[in-house]
Amino acid sequence: MKNILRFWLCAFFVLFAVPAAGAPSLERMAGSMIMVGFRGLEAPGNILAAIRAGRLGAVILFDRDSLQGEPRNIASPAQLRLLTASLQKAAGGRLLIAVDQEGGRVARLKSTRGFVHLPSAREMGRMKTADVAALGRKAGAEMRQLGVNVDLAPVVDVLRSPVSPGLGDMGRLFGSSHAVVSEKALAFADGLRRSGVIPALKHFPGLGSASKDSHLDLPDVSRTWNRMELEPYAVAFKKGWPGMVMVAHVFNSKLDGALPASLSPRVIDGLLRSQLGFGGVVMSDDLQMGAVAKRYGIKEMARLAINAGCDILAFGNNLDYDPGLYEKAFEAVMELVRDGAVSRQRLEQSWRRIEMLKNSL
Repeated sequence: MKNILRFWLCAFFVLFAVPAAGAPSLERMAGSMIMVGFRGLEAPGNILAAIRAGRLGAVILFDRDSLQGEPRNIASPAQLRLLTASLQKAAGGRLLIAVDQEGGRVARLKSTRGFVHLPSAREMGRMKTADVAALGRKAGAEMRQLGVNVDLAPVVDVLRSPVSPGLGDMGRLFGSSHAVVSEKALAFADGLRRSGVIPALKHFPGLGSASKDSHLDLPDVSRTWNRMELEPYAVAFKKGWPGMVMVAHVFNSKLDGALPASLSPRVIDGLLRSQLGFGGVVMSDDLQMGAVAKRYGIKEMARLAINAGCDILAFGNNLDYDPGLYEKAFEAVMELVRDGAVSRQRLEQSWRRIEMLKNSL
């Protein structure tokens, strides 16, 4: 309750008490919306320079390079602590540093490298709720001590398909009951938050019935999706959800007949914000995933995502690698504003939400 009260006090200050004139430059607002991955157990000079200049507001770290098959950003607790400290120094302590620490097979902090073991969501779904919350607190405490302040977890997709590539098949789902998913996933998230780590519910509005892996192509759940898959989000929002929501690259004609959820105003500004009442930070899933990258260029993805209501554009830079990707993403946003395709007011809206989230830490 104390954490939720602190969150909403920060929300009031950022959204209402800060005058419009208090917004930073257009460049810093655009930079705050970019999350990018990079290679190296130490931060590259160009990444540190971009962070100092306010052209990059968040980073995502991986343990393994999917293209080279070697350690990428995370080798040991001591090394990770040094890396995150250097990143925060460049940012003046205002950087969002994220990992995917779901547990089981999706754990960037692996026990084989000296980190705390975290069981899979499937295993946690069978545990007592209090034990799951304790795991969240333990995982969050480790991350916070290592300088990681965002965990892109928990997955609140409800298992509905017998074939669930990349999700249920990997043990990433808490179960097939929305009640179990809501209870166990939100207990884990509450443990993270109590330890000072921002959690992220994913993958809105639901990938539990997808028969394709969105890393490879766009899943279509138009015939299989059910509104009960929104229940974990509704429960979280009623409790004053203080974290983020990640939107999926999934096509659902019941919600939008033209665009995937991650690029859809009907899904983000309509369903998520207006109908379900979420006013916090919305981030895209990795915009390099095949589901969207095969169909849109970086500028068009940025335009659609921002105008749909996304606040953070995520580029893992690990499915395909470009050392200058952060600059291309930043320039794409700046060009969109200069062209009039995205308004300055829209960027300021996202900047205020992101500042509210940072202040809650």
